[in-house]
Amino acid sequence: MTGDGGAPQAAEFEERAALLLTLRQGGVRDLSVLRAMEATPREAFAPYRFRDLANRNLSLPIGCGQTMSRPVDLARRLEALKVGRGHRVLEVGAGSGYGAAALAQLAREVVSLERFGTLAIEASRRLAAHGATNAKAVCGDGLDPPFELGRFDRIIVQASVGAAPAALIQLLAPGGLMLFARRAHAMAGARAKERLIKLDRNEEGELRETDLGPCRLGPAIPGLAQAL
Repeated sequence: MTGDGGAPQAAEFEERAALLLTLRQGGVRDLSVLRAMEATPREAFAPYRFRDLANRNLSLPIGCGQTMSRPVDLARRLEALKVGRGHRVLEVGAGSGYGAAALAQLAREVVSLERFGTLAIEASRRLAAHGATNAKAVCGDGLDPPFELGRFDRIIVQASVGAAPAALIQLLAPGGLMLFARRAHAMAGARAKERLIKLDRNEEGELRETDLGPCRLGPAIPGLAQAL
C-alpha cells in the first residue's frame, strides 16, 4: 500500500513521462538534455495557479508580461547550445528560473540575468529550493551586462533581438557559442518572424553565424525595468 501522497506522486510521474515522450516526438534526441529536463520539475517553477498545466507542452504566463516557453522549445534550444559539464553559461532572461535550472544540470556554472526585479527574486528563490547551487538569477540588463562577469563558454538569449548584442559578443570566450533569435522586419500589420541563430567564435576570435530555422520568442527589452 502507498501513503496518502502515493496517488499524486504517481500522477506526477506519469505526467513527467508523458512530457519526455512529447520532447522525443518533438525531435529532441540529446540524452543529456532529456535527462536535464527530466531532473527539472517544471511544476516547481510555474506559478501555483498553473501547476496543473506545468507538465503539458504549453507556454505559461509568469507575471510582468513574461511567459515560460513550451518545454519542447526550451529543450530544442538547449540541444542546439551543446552545453558541456565544464562550461560556464550566461542566460539572458531568467523568467521563472526553469531554464537556468535545466542548464544547471548540464553546465559547471550558470548566471541568469533578468531585467524584472520581482522575477529575478522569485527565480533565485526557486533555484535555491530546487538545490541548483551552481546557478544564480541576478537582476540586470542582459543586453548590456558588465564585463566584470567574465567570459562565458555558452550564452543563450531567451528573447528575440535585431542583431547579436555587441556586449554579449565581448563576453563570449574563444571556442564559445551563443544562441539568440533574430527578429526579422515584418510587413505592416503582420507579426515579425524570428529565426534561431547560432553564433560560433573560433579559437582565433572569428565569428560565424548559422541559421537554425524559425522559432518563437518575445522581443528583448534593453535596460532594467523601472517597476516590478
